[in-house]
Amino acid sequence: MTVLREGLLTAAAALLLTDAAVAQTAAGTPNFEPAAGLTLPEVQVIGTTPLAGSGIDRDKVPANVQSLDSADLAREGTPNLINGLTDQAGSVNVNAALVDPFQPDILYRGFEASPVLGTPQGLAVFQNGVRVNEAFGDTVNWDLIPDIAIDHVEIVSANPVYGLNALGGAAVMTMKNGFTYQGFEAEVAGGSFGQRSGEFQYGVRAGNFATYLAGRLFDEDGWREFSPDRLRQLYAGVAARGERASIDISFTGDDNSLSGEGTTPVQSLAVNRTLDFTTPQNNANRLEFLAVNATYKATDALSFQGNAYRREFQQAVINGNTANYTACTSGNGLLCQPDGMTPLVGTAGGAIPDLSNGGAFPIGENDRETIHSVSIGGALQTTYTGALFGRGNHFVLGGSIDHSDVDFHSSAEIGVIDPGLQVLSSGFLVDTPENSGFIATPVSLGATNNYYGVFLTDTLDLTPALAVTASARYNLAETDLTDRLGSNLTGNSRYSRLNPAIGAAYKIDSGLTAYAGYSEGNRAPTPSEIECSNPAQPCLLPSSLSSDPALKQVVSRTYEAGVRGGFAAPNMVPGHFNWNLGLFRTDLADDIYGVATSISSGFFENIGSTRRQGIETGLAYKDEQWSAFLNYSLVDATFESPLTLPSPNNPYADADGNIQVAPGDRLPGIPMHQLKVGVDYRPTENWTVGGVLTYFSDQYLRGDEANRNPTLPGYAVLNLHGSFRITKNFEVFATIQNALDARYATFGQFGDPTGIGAPGIPAGAVTNAPGVDTRFLAPAAPLAVFGGVRVHL
Repeated sequence: MTVLREGLLTAAAALLLTDAAVAQTAAGTPNFEPAAGLTLPEVQVIGTTPLAGSGIDRDKVPANVQSLDSADLAREGTPNLINGLTDQAGSVNVNAALVDPFQPDILYRGFEASPVLGTPQGLAVFQNGVRVNEAFGDTVNWDLIPDIAIDHVEIVSANPVYGLNALGGAAVMTMKNGFTYQGFEAEVAGGSFGQRSGEFQYGVRAGNFATYLAGRLFDEDGWREFSPDRLRQLYAGVAARGERASIDISFTGDDNSLSGEGTTPVQSLAVNRTLDFTTPQNNANRLEFLAVNATYKATDALSFQGNAYRREFQQAVINGNTANYTACTSGNGLLCQPDGMTPLVGTAGGAIPDLSNGGAFPIGENDRETIHSVSIGGALQTTYTGALFGRGNHFVLGGSIDHSDVDFHSSAEIGVIDPGLQVLSSGFLVDTPENSGFIATPVSLGATNNYYGVFLTDTLDLTPALAVTASARYNLAETDLTDRLGSNLTGNSRYSRLNPAIGAAYKIDSGLTAYAGYSEGNRAPTPSEIECSNPAQPCLLPSSLSSDPALKQVVSRTYEAGVRGGFAAPNMVPGHFNWNLGLFRTDLADDIYGVATSISSGFFENIGSTRRQGIETGLAYKDEQWSAFLNYSLVDATFESPLTLPSPNNPYADADGNIQVAPGDRLPGIPMHQLKVGVDYRPTENWTVGGVLTYFSDQYLRGDEANRNPTLPGYAVLNLHGSFRITKNFEVFATIQNALDARYATFGQFGDPTGIGAPGIPAGAVTNAPGVDTRFLAPAAPLAVFGGVRVHL
């Protein structure tokens, strides 16, 4: 990868030059303080846009904003963004649909940021001011974000300034640089499931110049069958600061291979929780991401901030799935489409022989896809902090342009499913043409996205205690699709909307602030959704697309109010408390929903209105020896429109395989109650021990939108951790995850487990027959122990 090589060389050269310049100065020391509580962190300046340099006092923000710093992410040892969000952030839960630690669906207030095509996305994610939702499906590949290089992450509730996809909010990550981190740190760790890893970070400053470099190597065999993971991550940055100007250049490179095996029939899990359903399942992700951020201070009140980027993403996916192909009923020795009469044709020409030997062997398919996207763009804003009518004021006006070119290819290879449930390669690729009445394959699609945005936000101090914020953003999204193998997928779409926001924050006294706000947002359908929205022709998600009716854009309306504050502990207690209590409601119009017709196929459609509302409350404490936090969230996510959905494997489906959803039925995959409690204790200067307990209540399975079946049970998980600094420069640490060895699942759906000899499934049974349980669950990892050593210089 040319850019990767150039990035490595540039970073190495800058590192050597900067290191030479400071060879006679002592290296700085990173912050080894134990993690503070999350809910109201000590950082008081909060960003008002994704770009740096436009922050305001937290007490003026008319919303609940959460923040995790690098110490919070490293609370359990090795820095981990996913664990940090799951264990410490309010209203955040994980659906591990792929059952891979680096490919979770992260939900905030019931809105998802997922790596899975086929998951309607509702959160925007930014890294150094650049939106990193991928171009084809707005997916978020969490494995591409180098955890060790994160300085802090803010979780912002719905705000139109953050652009498309911020229906529920945004996660905004600011990365480290040589000004914010100086020193050297290296770590070697390992433990259960054959896990072994090494990572390092190095930051150095020479006057107005600084360099930061971090890397990670990670390998794991996995606790389930056929589930190894491999990560190769690099982050490098060079920065310069002047009296009025600054510039930061950063590069992120990744080369990862992830083998999340997905959900498994509940009856197979009863035999052995490590079993898979069908395999192989693998995602190979590669990234080259170059970003430039710059600021210029024209006067004490007027400044400019901007960025530009180039992001190249490549993904190769193979999914071993069951298939509905069958031996032709004519007995001609060929395979046929599900109707038993239409022979399967291969891409090389000619019919495909009956690999099932007359139905003696189950038939599956290896669905392959490749995505190659190149995105370029940038943003520019001006910030003015001069007084308005004699009152304090903070005004930001800006705009952004994002352009992406995407190549998408998919194919389906027929294969026999062996006794180990592996789909064996045969070399026969299915060629099903458009308009045949069956799922079209192969697919070759080109997509071009152009996203434009203009935004403004203004915070005016009406009184010294009362600040009012008004914001707006105009979004324009244009998508052009080119079908390279036919014409059905060719088309274009255009979506636009002006989204306003208004809110106020009132500082009642130094330790108490009240706030309230209203905002709107929108999400334009992605290329993968636009071309997979026909109920009559479900798509292999994510492998195939079809020609479809137009989707409407989703519009959100969010209401939020709350109070927050802090106070010194009573005299007998040396520390300080922070707390928060808030209410929220987000109503979506024309919500886009991913309707699953089987484990591997489905379609997208507008389903009318949905609602996500709830309560967020938290309490945090910290002194020199103790730090603790408690977060409770209630997230009530419901359908608000009646609708009919296909769910053929749901035991309560009607004769046509449909279920009836009524207003008030709960959205699947979202637990209503969340409780998170964490405590750290430092008995000596060099020794820290602690634990985090999380509880998530029950949830409905995907495919049970009508709420007729028993729910997926709730669960509680206890994680323990500790560290000991043997010398000034040498530290050991250990983590026990799922210390009570809880048996639980984080996600469930309905599917057909029959016909392939899956363990625990009665031989010869058919779906929904007596003795067949059609529930598929995503089992969580058992008790695991990890440890490592860390060197600080």
